[in-house]
Order: sequence, then C-alpha cells, then structure tokens
Amino acid sequence: MANDNDQPQQLEVLSMLDAAKTQFYHFRAVVISGMGFFTDSYDLFCISLVTKLLGRIYYTLPGSSKPGSLPPNLAAAVNGVALCGTLAGQLFFGWLGDKLGRKRVYGITLMLMVGCSICSGLSFGSTPNSVMATLCFFRFWLGFGIGGDYPLSATIMAEYSNKKTRGAFIAAVFAMQGFGILAGGMVAIVVSAIFRELYPAQPYAENHIESIPSQVDYVWRIILMFGALPAGLTYYWRRQMPETPRYTALVAKDGTKACEDMSKVLNVEIKEEQIVVQSKAKSFGLFSKEFMRRHGMHLLGTSACWFLLDIAYYSQNLFQKDIFSAVGWLPAAKSMSALDELFKIARAQTLIALCGTVPGYWFTVALIDRKHFGRFRIQLIGFFFMTVFMFVLGIGYHHWSMPANNIGFIALYALTFFFANFGPNSTTFVVPAEIFPARFRSTCHGISAAFGKAGAIVGAFGFLYASQNQDKAKADAGFPAGIGMKNSLLVLAVINTIGLLFTFLVPESKGKSLEEMSRENEEQRGDLENQVEANV
Repeated sequence: MANDNDQPQQLEVLSMLDAAKTQFYHFRAVVISGMGFFTDSYDLFCISLVTKLLGRIYYTLPGSSKPGSLPPNLAAAVNGVALCGTLAGQLFFGWLGDKLGRKRVYGITLMLMVGCSICSGLSFGSTPNSVMATLCFFRFWLGFGIGGDYPLSATIMAEYSNKKTRGAFIAAVFAMQGFGILAGGMVAIVVSAIFRELYPAQPYAENHIESIPSQVDYVWRIILMFGALPAGLTYYWRRQMPETPRYTALVAKDGTKACEDMSKVLNVEIKEEQIVVQSKAKSFGLFSKEFMRRHGMHLLGTSACWFLLDIAYYSQNLFQKDIFSAVGWLPAAKSMSALDELFKIARAQTLIALCGTVPGYWFTVALIDRKHFGRFRIQLIGFFFMTVFMFVLGIGYHHWSMPANNIGFIALYALTFFFANFGPNSTTFVVPAEIFPARFRSTCHGISAAFGKAGAIVGAFGFLYASQNQDKAKADAGFPAGIGMKNSLLVLAVINTIGLLFTFLVPESKGKSLEEMSRENEEQRGDLENQVEANV
C-alpha cells in the first residue's frame, strides 16, 4: 500500500519553482521574451507613422490643393491587416504551443516576423494599388507571427517564474512594448531628419512636386524593415531556451526531461521520482462542461476585458496623428513637406510614449506583486481613470481643441495612455497566463488575446470612420461623415466603463501558485488518491 506521506512530497515539487529565488536565468528570459514584444509593438505601430507619407507618395493628384491621402478602405486595410493576422496567429500558435510545446513553436514565430518585416519594406508593384496590396499581404503574415508571440511569451515567463515575482516578470516582458513604440517614433525621427538634410523640400502649398522628393519612397521602407533587426538578434538565444518544466511535467509527462529542464532553471539536482506525472483519468477537454464549470467565467472575463481595452487602446494609438491634427497640435498638411509631416508626427508620438506609455508599463511592473495592489486593483484603477480622462476630453472637447489649451489636451491624453498601461493593457496580458491549466494555458491566453485583437480591429476600422467630422464637407477625402472626434471619445469612455465591470469576473492571482489558480493541484491529489485506492 502506498504511503499517504508520499502525496505532499510529490505535490511539493512544482512548488520549488514558485519558491525559487530570483536568478539570472529569470532576467535572461525576460530579455529574450521581451525583445520579441519590443519587435511586436514596433511592427504594429510604426505603420501609423507612415500612412500619411504613403498617401502623399502614391495618391497625390496633380494640381490638387491638398496632399494625397490613402483612400478610406485602403487606409483601414493598411492600418488593420496586421491586426487581423495577429488575431489568427494568437489562436493558431496558442493552440500549437499546448500541442507541440512552447519552445518548438517559439522560434517559428520569430523567423516569420523577421522575414515579413523585410518583405513589407520591399513591397513591390508597378502601380500604387499593387504596392499597397503587397504591403498588406506581408503585413498580414507579419501580424500572424506577432500573434504567436503573445501566448508563448506570457506562458513561458509564467511557467519559469517564482510566485513572489511572477507578475512583475510577465509584466516586464509586456512592458517592452512601450520601448518598441518609443523606438518606432525615434527611428522615424532619425530617418526623416537624415533625408530632410540630404534632400531639402518645400512645403506642399509652395511647390506640389518638390515637396515630395523621389527619395522619400525609401523612408517608409527603411522604417518598416528596421523591425527585423531586434527580432533577428534574439533568435539564437530564443532557440537555446529549454522547454518549461511545467509543460514537460504536466503536459508532455516526460519525467526525465522535466528533471533536466527544472535543474537548469533552479540550478539544483532534481530526481525523476519527484516529478508529478498526471494520469489521464481526470483530464477534461477545453470545450467540456468541466472546463466551463471551473474556468468558463474566467475565460469570459479575460477575453471581454481585453476586447474592450483594445478598442480604446488601438483607437488612440493607431490614430494619434489624426487626433493631433484635429486639436491643432500638428500644422495643416499643406504647410509642410512630406518629410516635415513625418518628422512632426513621429516627434509627437515619441513624446506621448515617453511621458505616458512607457512609465505606465513600468509602474505596473513595480507594483503588480505589491501587497496593496495586485492584478485586480491595477486593472480597476486603469479602467476607472481611462474612463474619467476620456469623459473629460470628450465633454470638454471644444475647449481642449482651442489653440490656447492644446497643452492641456496633450497632458490629459498622455494620462489616458499612462493608466491604460498602468492598468488593463498590462494586466490583461498577465492574468490569462496564470489562471488556466498547463495543458490549456497557451490556448486560453491565445483566445483571450485574440478577443483583444478583435477589439483592436474594431478600434482600427471603426474609429477611422467614426472620428470623421459630422459635416461631410469637412471629412477627410473619400470618407463619409462620422460622429466626430468628441463623440468618438465619449464612446470610448463608455467602453472603458464596461471593461471596468467585466474586471469583476477575473480572479486575483497575486502570490498564488499556477497550480493553485488553475486547480491542477486538486487534479494531482485526485490522481494520487486513485493510485492509493488501486494499490490497497
């Protein structure tokens, strides 16, 4: 007969990861995973910097009083097609990460990102529409690779970390997104400044042709291709990462390999008999009644919060240039050359990233595991203040859009970004990696993230049209009348309020082991009890 005292000893082994001291290996994993997210955000958001430039290069009509702009449907496609690819990639690679293992899939996503970043910049064609078509094609597959990075990076970091600092480490991986956005603006500033120096140009109003030097076509291509560099530099180290011990032990059920992987992480010798290998007796499927009973509301909460957050977040991020123009922070397009406009858009986006976006991420890293904060409170705080600031901006839009009040508008606008990132934009990434069973962890994170990207698509496509002036004559060329910037901000405020309510479906995971949150410890106890009974 088996000894009951064996049960706690076997159940205790995975808690060694939770109790382990923070080591160099943890920081190495943050950097390797984080560089993927640096690339993700750079690739996703750098397109917003160059869309006006693309419009000038390819769609300026001879003799027109205004610089060219992308047609409405094309503008929506260029901005949103990578998000569609990301959604598909999150679902596919999330599922594949649970089937084949985190490590085996991790390198594939990175190489896809490198190749498609380069191909996006090399977009070819003999007509403007063919150039845009190839650009959209490669950006879709770029997004597909980016999508895989979400569930895999979060899951790998969660399964490597100890429970005391797990939230901070996962949030730190995601915080690299802020540096990616910042880098996008800085690269655009540097490239546009170099080309402005080499090829001086006049404002569009003074000389339509000379305001767009032929060499400008290289600028947007260089900016897009730069995204391949950080991803390529981390490929080797990503391939060297071992499989996560939790996946090997709980999903692959390979005790020998789990010992090797865990020993590398903990720097201690672990015997094979210490590893819990679950029987299949109590396993249940993702779409089973048992999963819905245990985790259905959690999956609804993580997916809904991410969906609602990304409607607001991507509406703001992808169309910063339009908001800045609407409040008069950027001069009229015709008063600038093509490179002047790119430089000033990039400068504005960099300032917002520096003052609001990046600090918000790192406030989350610093406080997410602290006693009086945690995931739940940070998400509530973030949604609450995003709602407040968007209502303030929307209700007082006419006041804030006056030239004398532009600085106030930008300050409030930056604060919405701060509380998005010190709030739901970080926590919606962290929590799905902590609360689901190991065999579904990557899949459920991918599902939650895919709902987020569905929200981003709604934001990217919807906001583009909704924010147009209510007077069709004042709307951008080719666009129908919208509800206006003021009403669009009010709608986003209401969406944030709904996100705050859905937060109450998401459990607090601070300080708890992954097995406790996913209830896998209950399954392990049940398996061991069954073994005891079978041996009596």
